Amino acid sequence: MALQEAAEAYLVSLFEDTNLAAIHAKRVTMYVPFPPPATVGTSPNTPIMCLSQPKDLALARRLRGERT
Repeated sequence: MALQEAAEAYLVSLFEDTNLAAIHAKRVTMYVPFPPPATVGTSPNTPIMCLSQPKDLALARRLRGERT
């Protein structure tokens, strides 16, 4: 349980930093349901796909001092 909480905290923090990088670059981070909206809600396990740019994620990791 502690490992899951640590992983979730890391990912949330990383995505927050990624979002800040996108805002700084005047880009909009979009959340798009996958599969298309017509099939959303038909299954409780319908995944949500986040379309953030890899360069924002790479910048956030580089600013944190993490290796890419």
